[in-house]
Amino acid sequence: MQATLHLLSATDFPALTRRSVEIVQLNLGYRCNQSCQHCHVNAGPQRQEEMSAETMAAVLAFISASPQVQVIDLTGGAPELHPGFRQLVMAGHERGLRVIDRCNLTILEEDGQDDLAAFLAAHHVEIVASLPCYLEANVDRQRGKGVFAGSIRALRRLNALGYGVAGSGLVLNLVFNPQGPTLPPPQAALAESYRKHLAAEYGIVFNQLFTLANMPIQRFGSLLVSRGQFKAYMQLLRRAHRVENLEHVMCLRLISVDWQGYLYDCDFNQQLSMPITGRRGNRQHIRELTAKLLDDWPIRIADHCYGCTAGQGSSCGGALGDDVAPAPTCAN
Repeated sequence: MQATLHLLSATDFPALTRRSVEIVQLNLGYRCNQSCQHCHVNAGPQRQEEMSAETMAAVLAFISASPQVQVIDLTGGAPELHPGFRQLVMAGHERGLRVIDRCNLTILEEDGQDDLAAFLAAHHVEIVASLPCYLEANVDRQRGKGVFAGSIRALRRLNALGYGVAGSGLVLNLVFNPQGPTLPPPQAALAESYRKHLAAEYGIVFNQLFTLANMPIQRFGSLLVSRGQFKAYMQLLRRAHRVENLEHVMCLRLISVDWQGYLYDCDFNQQLSMPITGRRGNRQHIRELTAKLLDDWPIRIADHCYGCTAGQGSSCGGALGDDVAPAPTCAN
């Protein structure tokens, strides 16, 4: 796989300063039951990295010492494969935090996960589920044969528990990624297309659709380089930059924690080995700080940051602004 940091380091992206840390995003490890071509962490079934019990304890101590933290966002790989996943969910629930599980849906059908959906519902975990299109051929091309059918079965199981159903209090959001080096279509228009198609064809309901731009790093970045598309994609992101999106980028209120406990401004910086550093240039570990101490720290930037501000913008919570250009399908 070809690294891309050297292609991104020289940048004129505007300087950013952290505000108040409200979201702690934890990467529990890189093991996953899928190997998607757009995956920015290069996750897969053979990866062995996972967060230790000691680091998990340090995370919980950090949260306990940081009352400004409101959200714990669990990601991976497939975070549910970590043996401490349920412990973290329960700890977050007990502390009154909003707990998010970034779920690939097919994990619900893996051995040993028969009760996972019910567990998530019992602890009111917000599910952010990957479904890069509502068309079977597109999903299977991007994520592997049979993934779409498994995802539909998982969504029906979640709906049966109340997820995505109005008034249930159980939040089910879906995530769209483009098939290739293009910007996501307008989120509102695409969400309506998803809603109509999934309801008509499969009887599935959900709360929101998040559209995310593919980042030119790790597996997707390497693919762009190998196809000679990296430069053109970066030009696309830079041309589509919107200054108004800078006020809403996720790194202003989020920290990303890797499986070893080191801190990053976002999950993308984590994958580029761009940690939060102290005055001496040393990378910072979660056991060394509280959220309050991170207020007003400079955010490390590189050219990939244009992926968050291009067009309607992109974040872990979907689009940052509005885009009215007509593009209501996920077929591209």
